[in-house]
Parts: sequence; structure tokens; C-alpha cells
Amino acid sequence: MNRKLALALIGSLISSVTFAAAGPHWEYEGEHGPSHWGSMDSTYKSCGMGKRQSPINIETRDVEKGGLRPLLFSYTPGSAEILNNGHTIQVNLPNSGTARFDGMEYKLVQFHFHTPSEEKIDSMAFHMVAHLVHKAGDNKLAVIGILFKLGKENAALKPIFDNLPQQETQSRPLNVFNPADLLPADPTYFGFTGSLTTPPCSEDVKWHVMKTPIEISYAQLAAFKKLYKMNARPVQPLNGRRVQVLVP
Repeated sequence: MNRKLALALIGSLISSVTFAAAGPHWEYEGEHGPSHWGSMDSTYKSCGMGKRQSPINIETRDVEKGGLRPLLFSYTPGSAEILNNGHTIQVNLPNSGTARFDGMEYKLVQFHFHTPSEEKIDSMAFHMVAHLVHKAGDNKLAVIGILFKLGKENAALKPIFDNLPQQETQSRPLNVFNPADLLPADPTYFGFTGSLTTPPCSEDVKWHVMKTPIEISYAQLAAFKKLYKMNARPVQPLNGRRVQVLVP
């Protein structure tokens, strides 16, 4: 791995959507929007030239059944930091356990939100998605995508959405949070190789999008949208990539 890519990956782990704080300003619309990311800086070139970019539209009729291992979670309750990083609300998790993907252990680093969901299933976006970002010892990245639909209040997210930092760079501590409470009961997931969905759009990220959405209330969604009305990158070309589905 070359030094520039290594630095980009490390930066993405600290804040997967605020790496650009050290580079050009980017947004989700207008002249600094997604269609311009790839030409804004040399470290962002994957955003425009990459062939394994995220998010994607998952066509269920085309996915391959079988070939995936069940996801193994070893999440634990721990302290957290709720951060408004200027692009989303991000929850940093210094000590909340690990997950195993294809036999390799990854540490859960943080999760953050996008509305509407960046990933689509059969061309349908959901109201929101949470991306749980994991890092392996060799700095490889893996992400769990958890989709949200409108329904009852999400109890796991209540301490976060009741205390959303209102200003950019503002943060608030959370005494304890258990990321296992976010996981849907249905273990079915779609697996594919992709990228970070924000600059620098680094590729070779293992993606796992849970098939079954969980619920979030209108009030919770509205609280987030008051800060970030839309923060989703458009879906990217599949370019012949395999998308598989775990069949329990």
C-alpha cells in the first residue's frame, strides 16, 4: 500500500466523513457535490475514476445466493462520543468490541448516518441508513449498513437522537452505548466490495448491508433532518461486481 492511500485510510477511520477537513471542502450538492469530488483533489481521484465505488443499488433478482459466511459480532457496551462533524452525526466508539468478516477480526470504530439511505434495494431508498465502520489490524475496512424505515421510536438510538450536537465540531459524551442493540434480528445480508461513500472514496472496503430494516420514529428522523436534510451520495455503477446474499 502506498503512503498516500495509507494516510487516507487512517484518516477515514478517525472520521470517515471528515477526512476532507484536511483537504478541499466538499458537500452533497452544487459545485462541491458528488459529481465534482473526483476532480477536487488528487487524493479524491477514486471518487471519479474508481470502479468499485459505493453506494450501489442492489438488484435482488441478480444477487448470488450462498458463498457468504454468517457475521459474527462481539460487540460490548462502552462509552461513546456523539460528534457533529459537519457532514453527519457520528458516534465514536473507543471500546465497543469487534466483528468477524470472512474469518478476520475487525474493531468497531464508529458509526454515522445518511438520509435518505445511500444504499438502495431494487431501486428503493429507505429513510435512513447507519454505517458501522470497522478496522482490521492491517488497516483494512469493513462496513455494516443498517437500514431504517419509519415506525416506532428506536430505543437504542434514543440517547443519541435526544442529544444531537447542534453545531459543527460540537460533541457530547455518552456514558454507555451497546451497538449490538442496533442489529436487526434477521441475519440476512448482502455482501460486496465497495468504497467509502465520501472523499477520499477509498476502495477495497468490505460491505455488508443488512436486508431487513429496523424502525425509527418520525420525530427521530426529523431531529436528524433538521441538521442534515440530505447527506447521501448517489448510487454508483456496479461495473460487473458480484453481489451475494447470505441465505440463513
